[in-house]
Amino acid sequence: MNELGAGKILIADPFLKDPNFFRSVILLCDHRNEGSFGFVMNRQLDQPIGELIEALDGCSFPVYDGGPVQKDTVHFLHQCPDLISGGTEIINGIFWGGDFEEVTELLRLNKISESMIRFYLGYSGWSDGQLENEMKEKTWLISDGNKKLVFHNNAEMIWKDAVKQLGSEYEQIINYPADPQLN
Repeated sequence: MNELGAGKILIADPFLKDPNFFRSVILLCDHRNEGSFGFVMNRQLDQPIGELIEALDGCSFPVYDGGPVQKDTVHFLHQCPDLISGGTEIINGIFWGGDFEEVTELLRLNKISESMIRFYLGYSGWSDGQLENEMKEKTWLISDGNKKLVFHNNAEMIWKDAVKQLGSEYEQIINYPADPQLN
């Protein structure tokens, strides 16, 4: 379970101070020698997708802050490969990307629901060896990604639910204060 790769989730250590990743959960979509790529799953933005993309005007599906890299790009994960071609399967039943024109048309026709697709503004990226170094520093806990976490209906609960997924020996960290020095 502790091997990095596509489909794994990174769960931020409760004391990680980096504001980009404080108590975040990231789905790794790609992990190779030249680097890693994924999306923060638990930072919902205030703007729906219809406010970011003119062709989707009126669509109120939420958008998540995928990470600090290329904040001018929109990415998506979905679970409908029969409707959206060209996606890459990350883990069983979860696909990254695909034909965005098909997505636009499906949304206009109300053929996919909010529970079937997630939009991300920007992404999280690491250069060669950077993520491995962060793992040695115990910045992240690692687990297997799944539909329950990726398509969770409450972004604020994803970090806690991801920690619970690790097992009872980790559950106490859910209640750790953000800054133990203030305790």
